[in-house]
Amino acid sequence: MVNNKLAQPSSLAQLTLYFLKLGTIGFGGPIALAAYMEQNLVEKRKWITETDYKQGLALAQLAPGPLAAQLAIYLGYVHSGILGATLVGLAFILPSFIMVLALSVAYVQFGGLRWMQALFYGIAAAVIGIIARSAYKLTKRTIGKKRLLWIIYVAMALITAITRSEIVWLFILSGFVAVAVYAPPRWMAARAFSFLPWFGLMAPQGKPPVDHGTLWKILIYFAKAGAFVFGSGLAVVPFLYGGVVKDFHWLTEKQFIDAVAVAMITPGPVVITVAFIGYLVAGFAGSCLAALGIFVPVYLFVIIPAPWYRKYGATPKIAAFVEGVTAAAIGAITGAVYVIGGGAIRDVPTALIALGSLLILIYTKIPEPILVCAAGFMGLLLFKG
Repeated sequence: MVNNKLAQPSSLAQLTLYFLKLGTIGFGGPIALAAYMEQNLVEKRKWITETDYKQGLALAQLAPGPLAAQLAIYLGYVHSGILGATLVGLAFILPSFIMVLALSVAYVQFGGLRWMQALFYGIAAAVIGIIARSAYKLTKRTIGKKRLLWIIYVAMALITAITRSEIVWLFILSGFVAVAVYAPPRWMAARAFSFLPWFGLMAPQGKPPVDHGTLWKILIYFAKAGAFVFGSGLAVVPFLYGGVVKDFHWLTEKQFIDAVAVAMITPGPVVITVAFIGYLVAGFAGSCLAALGIFVPVYLFVIIPAPWYRKYGATPKIAAFVEGVTAAAIGAITGAVYVIGGGAIRDVPTALIALGSLLILIYTKIPEPILVCAAGFMGLLLFKG
């Protein structure tokens, strides 16, 4: 039975403070953060109805960008309109941004020291296990028994692993293929797939516009990441790898894995790793622009369609599109395990740390931050330089 009865309404200040706290202590990745919101705001405090929460979760899956941040912004919008969406979004993102910025400064300042290298030697390997576990959980929860979704999933995993990059237009195409199969319009009854070749015309160029300033490149590239990457926050990892490491050569593979590791050991949305990347490329300004670039599209993709979506979000065609895009995104995450694993797993100790982390996550309830800290300690013991 759906619970749509609210307790005494909360003020916007109370809701903002809640998300400030969640952004400060909320570990565990997008799935865990979404679960915290449901437990605290829907079940315990009854500040948000179950219907509004489920609609927000569905919109977060449909729109590009990190799931947890989008859900938070949507709940703020439901509560207090655009002002609520803005304040909640800032409160949720700001704590993790500040933490990542501080870690970025420490990384640049002490990154050449042996103890810092040893820490990330272990942490980076553990991160591979965490991503593998997340890919498994997302696959199990989302793909189900639908054959087409498995085809999309496997195809995107192989494409990501082979090309070592994320091809954005394939995500959009996957969504439309799912619509064509699961919820075809009436005019497609006789020629279900006759329109599909036209979607090749929608493919973006794959690179941000050329500009003389690196700061502009950072802003534009990360805005593109925020606008075109679907699924959980981890879905941005293969996309960023392709641009940051392969196309622009801003970071080495090791630095990129360290950037993902930093996001794993801090609370809040995983996608805040962009602040670390931006800092390594262009200091404080780069960090701010990277975060601004990736979160502004996320914000706009929530508040602009929110009024329409609250009316029509449950239609079969939209649900089918979400299924197709989500299957493609999870496939890309799975492929990314192979891509970035090659840089993090360098020898037998790191292979054992990665495998051990995966098994611990599968068979125990140890929180990810504790696991990452333990991996850092193992790195200190095993690193040989």
